[in-house]
Amino acid sequence: MTSADIIECPKARREDDRVILAGKVDDGLNRGPDESLLLDPPREVPDPYGWMRDESRTNQEVLDHLKSENAYTEKMTGHLTKLRETIYNEFLSSIQETDYTTPSPWGDYLYYSRTFEGKSYKVLCRAPKLSGSGDPGSLAAIEAKKWTGKADDPILPGETCYMDENVLAEGKDYCGINTVVSPSHKLIAYTADFIGGETYRINIKDIDTGELLETEDASPEMDASIEWGVDDSTVYYLKMDDAHRPYQVYRHTIGQSYDTDELLFEENDELMWVGISKTNDDKYLIIDSASKETSEVLFLDLADPSASVQTVSKRREKVLYEVEHRDGKWYILTNVGGTPNMRLMSCDAKAECEDEWVDVVDSEGAKLFDGDYARTLDDVTPFKNHMLALGREGGIPRVWIVRFGENSVVSSFEQLTFDETAYDVGYGANKEYETDIAVVSYDSLITPLQTIQVSVDDVSVRNVLKEKAVPSYDRSLYSCERTNVLSRDGKTEIPVSIVYRKDFYEAAKANGETLPTHLYGYGSYGACMEASFSATRLSLLNRGMVYVIAHIRGGGEMGRQWYEMPNGAKYLCKRNTFDDFIDVANYLIDSKLTEACKLSCEGRSAGGLLIGASINQAPELFRVAVLGVPFVDVVPTMIDETIPLTVVEWTEWGNPNEEKFFDYMMSYSPINNVKEGAKYPSCLLTGGLHDPRVQFWEPAKFAAELRHKQSDDCGAVCLKMDMAAGHFSASDRYKYLKELAFDFSFLLDQLGIASKVH
Repeated sequence: MTSADIIECPKARREDDRVILAGKVDDGLNRGPDESLLLDPPREVPDPYGWMRDESRTNQEVLDHLKSENAYTEKMTGHLTKLRETIYNEFLSSIQETDYTTPSPWGDYLYYSRTFEGKSYKVLCRAPKLSGSGDPGSLAAIEAKKWTGKADDPILPGETCYMDENVLAEGKDYCGINTVVSPSHKLIAYTADFIGGETYRINIKDIDTGELLETEDASPEMDASIEWGVDDSTVYYLKMDDAHRPYQVYRHTIGQSYDTDELLFEENDELMWVGISKTNDDKYLIIDSASKETSEVLFLDLADPSASVQTVSKRREKVLYEVEHRDGKWYILTNVGGTPNMRLMSCDAKAECEDEWVDVVDSEGAKLFDGDYARTLDDVTPFKNHMLALGREGGIPRVWIVRFGENSVVSSFEQLTFDETAYDVGYGANKEYETDIAVVSYDSLITPLQTIQVSVDDVSVRNVLKEKAVPSYDRSLYSCERTNVLSRDGKTEIPVSIVYRKDFYEAAKANGETLPTHLYGYGSYGACMEASFSATRLSLLNRGMVYVIAHIRGGGEMGRQWYEMPNGAKYLCKRNTFDDFIDVANYLIDSKLTEACKLSCEGRSAGGLLIGASINQAPELFRVAVLGVPFVDVVPTMIDETIPLTVVEWTEWGNPNEEKFFDYMMSYSPINNVKEGAKYPSCLLTGGLHDPRVQFWEPAKFAAELRHKQSDDCGAVCLKMDMAAGHFSASDRYKYLKELAFDFSFLLDQLGIASKVH
C-alpha cells in the first residue's frame, strides 16, 4: 500500500450547477470591443470550483482549503525531507555565496552588486574608477581578481555600499526592489514591493548620507518602473488601473507632494499596456503604449522645460514599433508594411514622422534588418559612434555591431561569433554612452555565465571580465546537443536542446538502456527559452537525468513567424504549442532515449498551460508533471475582465466571449478538458497567494478537477501554495533554492531515482 492510499487528499467542495456565461451578457462588464462579435445567446462554461476565487485573499473557507492542500502536500512528501536537504546543500555547493557581479563603469564610478553567505538579498556597491592605462572595465576586472574572497574585504578600492536590500527585507516575507541612480550619482530612487503582488511605492535616498529624502509612506501605489529626468529634481513613474495595468505616466518633483504631480499621459484603451524608458543618450523620455499587436510611442524632450509629450507615429492597427535615439535621429524597430519580423528604420527625430521612415542600410545599400524570415531583430542600443543590435538567426540569439561614419552613415555591420553551436548571448552592462567597448553576457548549456568585453573596432579583441563561479564544476563531464524534431504536420522542424552527463549517457547507450529525462517548455508570447547554463540543474544531471528544452511554437526562437498566425501558435493556431511538445516527447521515446515511465515534464505560468494541455492530450506519455504558477483556467479567466490583466491578454489568446474564439479555446483550456477516468502522471502544482498574473485559484481549481476525474490508479496530485509570494516565487534566494529543492525531490522520487547520485 502506497502513501497515496493512506493519506487522504483534500476534498474540495464541488458546485456542479455553477457556470460562467461567455458572450453577450447584460452585466455592465467589458465583454469585448465589438458587441456584434459576441456569442448571442451566451454559452455556459462549467465552473464547479469557482467558489475558490477570492480577490480579497480573506475568505476563510478558501484560506482553510489552501492550508489543507499545503498540509496534504507536506504529508505526501514528508519522506523526502532528507532528500530535500541533500539537494539544497548541493545547490549551495554549486554557487559561490559570497560573490560579486562584474563592475561596470558609469560616470566617475564602477557599479556592481555583492552577495554574502547567509544573506538572502544583494547589496549594491560602487567604487571610484581606477587610474592607469587601459579601459575602466578591464582595469576593474584585473583589480577585482585580487579580491581575497572574504566578505569583509572590498572588491575594489574605495568601495561603498549604497543599498543593502537585506536591511529593507528585515521582517518582510517578500522583498522586490527596483533601483535607479540619479544623473548626478548623488541620489537613488527605488520602488519596493513587500507582498509579491507587484504593486510598488517609491523612496528617494541620498547615497552619501543614507538619508531618505522621500519615503514610501507618502508615495502612491505604482508600477515598478521609474526614470529620472534630466537632473536630480524630477522622476517619472506609472500608476496602474484596477486591473493592474500601467496606464498613467506622472512627473514628480522631488520634495513636493505627490498630490501635485503632473499627469503627462493616460491610456484608456484597456488592450494597451504602458511602459517608460529613457533613450540611451538620456535625451528623451520614451512612453510606449502597446498591445501584443499595435503600439504607439510618445516622447518628451527632457532638456526642454517647456516641452510637451509628442507622438512619434500615431497607432496603426497591427503595426508594432519601438524607438531609440542617436545623433538627432530616431532608430525604429517595426513591422510596418506587414513584414514577418521587425525591420530597422530611421528618420530625423521629430513628431509624427511615419511618412519619413527609411530602412537603415550598409555602405553598399543593403538593408541591415529587412524584417524577413531569416533574421530577427529584438533590440537596438545606440552609442556615440556605434550601435548594438540584438536578434536571432538560425534559432540562436545573436549580437551585431553597427558602426557609424560621418552623418550617421553606416560604415560597417558585423555579427559576433562564438565557438559553440548553441548558446545564449545578450547585452552586458553598457552604461557609458561614449565608449569603444561592447560588453556582452554569454553562456551555454555547459558553459557558466561569462561577461565578455569586445572591442567595437576589432571584435576579435576580447576579454572575459568575469565567469560565474561554479565550485567543483567540471565541464568535461557534460555534453550538449542541438537537434530538430519533425512535427506532426510533416514540415515544421522543432529545435530541441539536450544536455546530459557523459558517463550516464554512454553507459546507457552501451547497455541498450533508456534514461530518465526531463522535458521543459514554454511556448507563448514570442518568448524564447534559451540554451543557457544552470548550476542547480546539475543536481538532476548528476543523478543520470537528461534535460531537454523544447523550443516549441508560440515562442520566438525562429522569429515572430514561430509565434504569429497562421503557422505559429497564437489565437486559432495555439494548439501547435501543445502538439509540438507532445511530438518532442514522442521523439524522445521513439529514439530510445527514454520511455514514458521515465519521462517528466515542466512549465511555468503560460508554460503551466502548456503542461496542463499536454497531459490532457497525452497523459500516458509522462510519469510526472510539474506545473509552476500554471495558467490552467484559461476560458473562465479570459471571459472575465474584472480579473487583473485579462483584457490585455485578449490579443494573445483571443476573447472567448467572441464566437470566433470560444470553441477553439474551450478545446484546449486545461480546466475544461481533464479526461474522465484517464491515468494521469503524478502532478506537483505551485502557486503564490499574491500572484497578480496567474491568480492563486487557478492551480487550486485544476488540482481539484484532476482528483475528481482521473482514474484511481494515478499518482499523487500535490498543490504547494506559497502564502507569502506572488508570480515569481520567493524573492529570498535561499528560500527560492529550498523551493526548487522541493520540486526536484518530488520529481526524482516519482521517477524512482531519488537515491541515485554520482
